[in-house]
Amino acid sequence: MTLTAENILLISSLLLLAGVLASKTAGKTGIPMLLIFLGVGMLAGSDGIGGIRFDNPYIAQFLGIIALTYILYSGGLDTKWPSIKPVLKPGITLSTLGVLLTSVTLGTFVYLITGLGFQESLLLGAIVSSTDAAAVFSVLRAKSIGLKGHLRPLLELESGSNDPMAYFLTVSLLGLITLETGSLWEIIPLFFIQMLVGGLLGWLFGRATVLLTNKVNLDFEGLYPVMLLALVLITYTFVDLLGGNGFLAVYISAITVGNGKMAHKKSLMKFFDGVAWLMQVIMFITLGLLVFPKQLIPISGIAILAALFLIFVARPLGVFISLSFFKFKLREKAFISWVGLRGAVPIVFATLPLIADIEQSAMIFHIVFFIVLASVAIQATTLPLAAKLLHLSLPASLKKRSMLDIELSEDFKNAILEVQIPQASPVQGKKILELGFPSTCLIVLVKRGGKFITPNGQTELEAEDELMIMMENDQEEEQIKALLHI
Repeated sequence: MTLTAENILLISSLLLLAGVLASKTAGKTGIPMLLIFLGVGMLAGSDGIGGIRFDNPYIAQFLGIIALTYILYSGGLDTKWPSIKPVLKPGITLSTLGVLLTSVTLGTFVYLITGLGFQESLLLGAIVSSTDAAAVFSVLRAKSIGLKGHLRPLLELESGSNDPMAYFLTVSLLGLITLETGSLWEIIPLFFIQMLVGGLLGWLFGRATVLLTNKVNLDFEGLYPVMLLALVLITYTFVDLLGGNGFLAVYISAITVGNGKMAHKKSLMKFFDGVAWLMQVIMFITLGLLVFPKQLIPISGIAILAALFLIFVARPLGVFISLSFFKFKLREKAFISWVGLRGAVPIVFATLPLIADIEQSAMIFHIVFFIVLASVAIQATTLPLAAKLLHLSLPASLKKRSMLDIELSEDFKNAILEVQIPQASPVQGKKILELGFPSTCLIVLVKRGGKFITPNGQTELEAEDELMIMMENDQEEEQIKALLHI
């Protein structure tokens, strides 16, 4: 078949549709959706029934970086500061020290059982050292796993913030192998510079995003998601050009935006939730196409040993040592160790050795791919059982919903208040986002001059406006009236 723009679009859309429809079956059978998407890509590949030959790691890496950027941003929007504040220190420790320990432990084991050199073995360990944000977010939500205490925010914080560390280790080790980096002593200060620049610029870009969204009054609401799509990529590329960690900058920027008072916030969160799913499907199908199943067979024995060692030794060792500085129960540490899901991110990182054309890069890529398959197949399917056995799951009646689940739902308010803005009120001319309303309250309707207005954060209030306000409970009524000077 001659490849044309139409053929490429047709094949791409059919693969997307197949992945989405197959995910419906996944929910009924218990098979993780991530495996379904990878399977669709592999079946469509040159060794599968589709016969599509795709062996371009440059394209796969390009698509993977874009996808990871938006997935991290979507996860950051859902990360609420009140939730992560109690677990900030252990979360950062897991995403830095935990990643380093996992990388070194697995790399040493791989060196002992394979013919890879020590640096190449450490490189493989670095590639698979971080948990995958897309995998953790999707599994926790899809399986509606309710967890006791602060376990869920800790897991989501770790999975969203440890990719920058894994990327830094991967790039640094690759630099040592290709002699682009002089020595280990050049890497250590580089780490602190990248994280500091990435974190600071990420916060600044997040503040700028909130300010721009609130101040720029676009004619069409549908343009706000377009603007934010551009700002996300600008954040990543600009920070990367300045020598910072672009992934960390994107995640910090998203947390800043998600916790700020911003117009159109609810619709933007819905939009990015959909974008994150689209990116996941595209990324897993593309990476499935990139793998040649026949090449997995010769290294399957070594790959299985590496995967089991990562799941049962390297990951738990990293978790237990990292959390030894904090007060966590043994069963909590055991569960955190088990939620060490690997997803498409390690496979994206594994394209870096392919592009650098280092020795044994194909072997590294296929071992990484096998480890990801084993992690998703074993750990993702048993998370509810592990939480139950360790007595960490909540009963259905007490199950907590994530901030995104609550914020995007249509029924989480249970009290309605109707008020009228009096003449000469101090709130005249103020925008709704400037009122300082509690985050659990929402103005859903404004009646003005006999007409009804659907408000947003930019809507300016006028005297004699009648407001319909949805609240979480009746106790917030006095607070609202005080803010409106009624």
